[in-house]
Amino acid sequence: MTTTNDTKKGRDIFQPDSFFKEQQKLDTTRLQAMKERGQKLVLLRTVSFLAMIFAFAAGYDGQRLFAVLGFLLLTAFVLLVRRHQRLERERLLCLSHQACIKANLDRLSNKWMEAEDDGRDFLREELPQGADLPIFGHASLYQYLCRARTKDGRARLAALLSPYPGPAQEMAARQQAVKELASQPEKALDLLALNGLLPFSYDAAAFCDAMARRREPMHPAGKAISYLLPFLSFGSLIAALLGEITYTMPGLLFLAQFLLALLTLRRHSSLLAPLCHLPQDLAIYQTIFARVSAAEVTSSRLRELQAILRKGGGAAEGLAALAAVADKASMRRNAFILLIANTLFLWDFHCTDSFLNWQRRYGTSLRGWFKTWAELEALLSLAVPAWTRTHCCWPVFLGGQPSLIASGATPLLIREENAVPNDAAFAAGTSIITGSNMSGKTTYMRTLATSAILAYAGAPVCASSFSLTPMAVYTSIHVSDDPAKGISTFYAEVLRIKQMVEACRQGQPLFLCIDEIFKGTNSADRITGAEETLRHLTQPWCITLVTTHDFELCDLTSPNHLPIHNYHFEEHYENGQIHFDFQLRTGRCHTTNARYLLKMAGILP
Repeated sequence: MTTTNDTKKGRDIFQPDSFFKEQQKLDTTRLQAMKERGQKLVLLRTVSFLAMIFAFAAGYDGQRLFAVLGFLLLTAFVLLVRRHQRLERERLLCLSHQACIKANLDRLSNKWMEAEDDGRDFLREELPQGADLPIFGHASLYQYLCRARTKDGRARLAALLSPYPGPAQEMAARQQAVKELASQPEKALDLLALNGLLPFSYDAAAFCDAMARRREPMHPAGKAISYLLPFLSFGSLIAALLGEITYTMPGLLFLAQFLLALLTLRRHSSLLAPLCHLPQDLAIYQTIFARVSAAEVTSSRLRELQAILRKGGGAAEGLAALAAVADKASMRRNAFILLIANTLFLWDFHCTDSFLNWQRRYGTSLRGWFKTWAELEALLSLAVPAWTRTHCCWPVFLGGQPSLIASGATPLLIREENAVPNDAAFAAGTSIITGSNMSGKTTYMRTLATSAILAYAGAPVCASSFSLTPMAVYTSIHVSDDPAKGISTFYAEVLRIKQMVEACRQGQPLFLCIDEIFKGTNSADRITGAEETLRHLTQPWCITLVTTHDFELCDLTSPNHLPIHNYHFEEHYENGQIHFDFQLRTGRCHTTNARYLLKMAGILP
């Protein structure tokens, strides 16, 4: 995977459209080949089945050779059925792979906004940035990025898309992990295709709780009886068949096994109950864990996750062992087989002993395995921009005083060919951004804020270069009233600004984005309130961006040595039409377009 930075070193730029369309063609070829193989297998199954019927019919009439042939044909039929089942699993996986490719191609257009999972369930009143930027909801960062299927994976991605940076070392380690995954799109697609076979928002918590529940191991006496009694029973039966003893002894011994199994049936059923609710998707997880465990990884974070899956015998081996125990216990579902198996072998004892042994070895590790995959789901989601953008870069974290420097930054949520790049070079201080309606002021702020959040999560950002000091991102952009609580639009904004002021008083590094400051009140109060607010927020640990239509704020003086800069966006007119270039310029704006827009709408003459 190459980025804009890679092109400076002479390497090719990754071309998402051509890459994914080539993968799409390969999948179409594979599916066609599978269809042809499937048709042949159906034909062979039908022929072998009919031939088997005729062979057994001939064998029933006394033709022994045909009876032998019938058994051979039965074996062939069973093998063909199993082969057909494997082919069907391969077909479903290929269809899932194709769906993953389509999801990435959709991100090259606006079709990604039709994705069902937009993360609106992660919107929180106490986190207004989620709707302001937007991080969650329709046409959000989450909707663009998310490739997670499990409940834990979705929640982990949501947690990583936080406006509050974590420890610098942790963010750097996560970025290296995402970068490594992004550099191997083919392998990542294979993992995502397997993940696509899981049910949406699958929650393994109850299953993990059941498997981790500590139980006492089987008593040594019970374990000894489970082996000794069947041994004596079959030994005495052989002796009776040889005429050494009567059939009374084996009869009594088998009866004793039946009664013992009957007496312990309830306890064994309780112990084995978790196996009755074994997820049908265990085989998918087993394959995923096997591939992740066998992969060659270099980043420290991926090595840590891989170590979790390899520890204690390995996650793939553990799930394979659990599947074997479950297969053994599945015989209990048939009452007749349960009766025979317990009478002959004390089957419940052996199933319970195997399950308790598995729990002691793997039970407490199961939750960690699923959490590990949830983390990988989130990391794979964060790699999406590297696969769907021609130009992107890996952010650099700076130390010292607040700083945000970007070259050619564009919004992730706007199609690449329509996005207009802008630069940024902000240090501690306040920047007043003016400009006409629809000129790009709010989009510019959102671009920088969302890029910061992507950087904290470990994802690439849409820019030629992007570096920043980790700063908590606070916003006041999409503010609305709440009649149920008696909160007006103006007061709702006051509460947002209050949150910023309180955070500012703590002296933590902040990146503050305020759109149309105090737009919910009259112009005199708005200007007075804005001036006083900005004096509070112009601090050595804050980068404050404010958009406004009030040109009076452009004359605001700094309460300290920190600078207050003016920037603007502008428009021009051609053939009676308004045009925007969406380019940030230094200085204040000197034009307005409200009257022109009202005229275009037919409101003004």
